[in-house]
Amino acid sequence: MARHGREQQPVIVIDDFAADPDAIIEGARRLEFTPIGPNFPGLRHPTPTPMVAAWREHLMGLIREVFALKDPLDRIESYYSLVTTPPGALQPIQRLPHFDGLGPSRIAMVHHLGRAERGGTAFFRHRGTGFETLDGERLPAYNRAVNQELMRQGMPQARYLDGDTPMYERIGRCEARFNRLLIYRGNTLHGAEIPADLPLTGDPATGRFSINTFIWLDQG
Repeated sequence: MARHGREQQPVIVIDDFAADPDAIIEGARRLEFTPIGPNFPGLRHPTPTPMVAAWREHLMGLIREVFALKDPLDRIESYYSLVTTPPGALQPIQRLPHFDGLGPSRIAMVHHLGRAERGGTAFFRHRGTGFETLDGERLPAYNRAVNQELMRQGMPQARYLDGDTPMYERIGRCEARFNRLLIYRGNTLHGAEIPADLPLTGDPATGRFSINTFIWLDQG
């Protein structure tokens, strides 16, 4: 397990997670991937429900312990994900660190399955506010500060994240490795660091392929 930043947020790192990662890749190659939403720079397909259920049952005890959670996390979404957007075509929102939801009970998982995988998942502190995580109380101040900074400085260059930026300081990084699983709080400011020469194909066997899973409490 790793920790990062002033808040010392934990990240669970599990190498060699899947017993047969090649079978997952071959199964994904038979699927039709499509764009889902404006935030992810590529294509996705829902992960098979039995696989997600098995992982949830296997990991939930560890997640509750590491993240000190007592609430029942009763919602889950999971996607096969292929990053396919060239750096120069990234939308403005895709050039900044992001968060997957508000509050400490939202958990994100990334299972790296790209054979050519390099780069990693990086965690950031917003320089202007000092925030490393976001909740409902912090969000208005964060949005206000970011919008003001973008108006003054303009949009970041069209490229994937790679270390510090004028607006954000990188406070931690987990290297991407084949069959490595990362688990972290989804309200952390984070983003994928993808080298400019990494193949961004639409084939799970050769591209930047991962499984992205989100678990949270449905508060109605």
